[in-house]
Amino acid sequence: MKKEKEQTTEKATDATMVKPKSSAAEGLRELFIDELKDIIYAERALLKALPKMASNSSSMKLKKAIEEHVTVTETQIERLKQVFDLLGESDRGKKCDAMEGLIKEGEGILEETEPGPVRDAAIISASQKIEHYEIASYGTLVAFAKTLGEDKAASLLEETLKEEKDADATLTKAAYNDINFDAVE
Repeated sequence: MKKEKEQTTEKATDATMVKPKSSAAEGLRELFIDELKDIIYAERALLKALPKMASNSSSMKLKKAIEEHVTVTETQIERLKQVFDLLGESDRGKKCDAMEGLIKEGEGILEETEPGPVRDAAIISASQKIEHYEIASYGTLVAFAKTLGEDKAASLLEETLKEEKDADATLTKAAYNDINFDAVE
């Protein structure tokens, strides 16, 4: 029975196996660096998008939270550069389709909502999707760094992971305490 199951799994895997690019990561270190390139691109793209979200917020609390996150994001980019330096790698990013999609969705909500509390609620929704993507990314990067014995890199990435979780909590608090209720009226 076990042998039959293995054969079935093998056939299914063969049928769905994706042929890797010639530049595909072969080891965890290469995957780690590839993911770092992805997240630094994402952070740089986000840095460009945040001011537009802030300027379209009617809530002063939300505007302030987004503006503060601009400064935090700048620090996170510098921290990522330190990680690249520790690894002896270039900090040149790699296009992050996920972040581009999340930013595009965030820009779309600005066109789909009138200025005011409903738009603010939509901005929080879009921002939290971005935060959750970043939390997942940094959590994975911390795990990779620890597995590879890159303790200093792991420590730097853990700082950023904490900041992303804090940003998510700030957005949740703003939504629950004010903005979502204002949007109902």
